[in-house]
Amino acid sequence: MGPSVYEQGVTRLLESYRAIPPDGTVRLAKKTSNLFRRRAANPHPGLDVSGLGGVVSVDPNARTAEVAGMCTYEDLVAATLPYGLAPLVVPQLKTITLGGAVTGLGIESTSFRSGLPHESVLEIDVLTGAGEIITATPTNEHADLFFGFPNSYGTLGYSVRLKIELEPVKPFVELRHVRFTDLESLVSTMTLIVDKKSYDGMPVDYLDGVVFSADESYLVLGRQTDDESIPLSDYTGNDIYYRSIQHDPSATPKTDRLTIHDYLWRWDTDWFWCSRAFGTQNPKIRRFWPRRWLRSSFYWKLIALDHRYNIGDRLGARKGLPPSERVVQDIEVPIDRTVEFVDWFLENVPIEPIWLCPLRLREPLPPGADPHRPWPLYPLDPGRTYVNVGFWSAVPVTPDQPGYANRQIEKRVAELDGHKSLYSESFYPPEEFAQLYGGKRYGQLKAKYDPQSRLLDLYSKAVKSQ
Repeated sequence: MGPSVYEQGVTRLLESYRAIPPDGTVRLAKKTSNLFRRRAANPHPGLDVSGLGGVVSVDPNARTAEVAGMCTYEDLVAATLPYGLAPLVVPQLKTITLGGAVTGLGIESTSFRSGLPHESVLEIDVLTGAGEIITATPTNEHADLFFGFPNSYGTLGYSVRLKIELEPVKPFVELRHVRFTDLESLVSTMTLIVDKKSYDGMPVDYLDGVVFSADESYLVLGRQTDDESIPLSDYTGNDIYYRSIQHDPSATPKTDRLTIHDYLWRWDTDWFWCSRAFGTQNPKIRRFWPRRWLRSSFYWKLIALDHRYNIGDRLGARKGLPPSERVVQDIEVPIDRTVEFVDWFLENVPIEPIWLCPLRLREPLPPGADPHRPWPLYPLDPGRTYVNVGFWSAVPVTPDQPGYANRQIEKRVAELDGHKSLYSESFYPPEEFAQLYGGKRYGQLKAKYDPQSRLLDLYSKAVKSQ
């Protein structure tokens, strides 16, 4: 977008902020979202971020990019791949923004070696609740905001510009789909791969997994390659990526190959497997479904319509079915507690498949980081491996107990020393929430960078859905 265009976008952002009344709710005015929380309507115009949606510059020699806060990963990847570079962690959905992935967390199959998206940020410009744009780095006078910004969900400020690291990538990714008939074996193999970054003598650059049932699960191992002679698969049309993973248990591990571009967006075409709710995995429907609508951002629009008009529950009622409770969550538990959680989940929550993605904080930690809690609003232990478990569907509502399934999940995750992401509904009481998500440290940051409480606090936003 260029520096001058970026500066014009910053000017419009500040003007829109100053136009919001002091008692008005401050929110972003953006057309897309990857949040699944209901929230009250905002009577005031939102922040004008229309000029902050692009890549400012790419430095292929330094392997860095400067990116406006509302730039999507789809646009960023399009700008970096021509240089043979990519962000260290590319979240699965195309319309996730850089600012969103940092303030709201993100994860992908490189997270076992590169951590979370905020760990590859070198510096960040933030529009704080005080109406100032400040630059935060790991070692300057705003280092506390740099480390406290991840998982703050716009309650300390909004990212305006980010400078991030990039890594070299090869043109193709070779995949091996390794099947397991029990979860213990899958998790023990995952543990070894995370430690060694290899499997069966071959390097592993990307690692995630899918659980279809207690006796059918897979690890998907990716290896970068520049071999142009290999045949390639295409999962942007009739073929469905997650179905390609499955194979007979007696067969050798199944292999597949994708371009690096298609690998990074392999989950977006069918929103993992959630497109089946709209019938688009039915071959008769998929044949006529416009390819431009095979993407997560379009499915999200359909979900938004369902939320507004309760379409799913109305159709279910005609069939005599009870209303549904939405269970759309990503949680992290230590890898040695993963089997306990998944076993419990499969026995108690009728949702399948589920996604697994291991992660560790990057080493070494950034200069100035607290060696015990480097990112205080989402406190993962350095040197410890966690597994993200993702599940996105609905279950029959429990009468007279709103959010029953989600609350049971929250309790089980806490018992296993885990956390859950806050992009969807949460039901924590205030004391438990504070203990899990920053507590006193968050209060100090809020008082310093939003002294007039122009922005909602994290509990109001994540739990009260204000």
